[in-house]
Amino acid sequence: MTTRVAVWSTGTLGRHAIAGIDRNPDLELVGVWVSDPAKDGRDAGDLAGLGRDLGITASTDRDVVLAARPDCIVHCAMTDDRVLEAYEDLVGFLEAGINVVSSGPVILLFPGPALPESFWQRIEDAGRHGGASLHVNGIDPGWANDVLPLQLLSLSQRIDQVRVMEIADYSTYDQAVSMGDIFGFGAPLDEVAPLWQPGILSMAWGPVVRQMAAALDVTLDEPLVETVDRRPAESDLSTVCVDIKEGTMAAVRFEVIGMVDGEPRIVLEHVTRTHRDQVPEWPRPSNGDGSYRLEITGEPMMTVEFTHHGEHGDHNVSGMIITAQRLVNAVPAVVAAEPGLVTALDLPLVTGRGLVTS
Repeated sequence: MTTRVAVWSTGTLGRHAIAGIDRNPDLELVGVWVSDPAKDGRDAGDLAGLGRDLGITASTDRDVVLAARPDCIVHCAMTDDRVLEAYEDLVGFLEAGINVVSSGPVILLFPGPALPESFWQRIEDAGRHGGASLHVNGIDPGWANDVLPLQLLSLSQRIDQVRVMEIADYSTYDQAVSMGDIFGFGAPLDEVAPLWQPGILSMAWGPVVRQMAAALDVTLDEPLVETVDRRPAESDLSTVCVDIKEGTMAAVRFEVIGMVDGEPRIVLEHVTRTHRDQVPEWPRPSNGDGSYRLEITGEPMMTVEFTHHGEHGDHNVSGMIITAQRLVNAVPAVVAAEPGLVTALDLPLVTGRGLVTS
């Protein structure tokens, strides 16, 4: 039997989710919600750039989409700048008995002390009331720093430190809110963007550090440790969505560190450039302009580097595809899961079942 699915938002992520659902024989697209009135009434295939109609019309009316009775919503809406509003949406879906896989808010990847117990309990209560589950994931935060490192760590005899890294050139990342408002690219270095305020990195990427700690059965020192190194542009440059003047912020390297008895045991690191030639002393991908690197110190010593690029685009295009597909391919497992918040530790092995080219 196929699972009935609706896609919530059709921006840089949602349009790839529609394409992924269309290719998955276990899923049936039954609805699409859009926020832009210009997209209202357009066919989902048109919005996804498939070159053909799918017979499903997008709507700005929430009730119209929910009336299609989806078993699961693939929630792809922007949440970085509207965390509480997105939380209310997700809780509402659960109360209505609809399962959800979502790319955010990323703080929902794994429970932690940054938010009160009542925040998490409300999700559990909504899930039990509606008999529905919520899973928040993606590629980072997500699969590249939860499932992939934990699989690698299953080969360890002794673990001294696990470091999970994203190393990427964001110059082709078409997300103006994230690039400008949240990261602060193109702003004076003396302006501290929201992401660099104390504690925010631990809210955004701390959940994957805490999830690994839970899987490895270690207790983290509190609070998590944050390091940030922001660098200016050496000359004027332009990305696809932000212009960066000489001397303004153009690159950043940050860490969220889980200490155990005063020792750094679990480290989340990002190296983010807006031009491939910036800060040459920082780590670079082994090939291409974007990668995820895992470094395990212990016995044995292990390193794995995961690179990707789009068939018709660069690593930022494929980054959206793999984020969407991690959600889409997890739908059957999330629908089958117990009600409430479902983390990567709760799911069985998720594969690309049914996607081999015939």
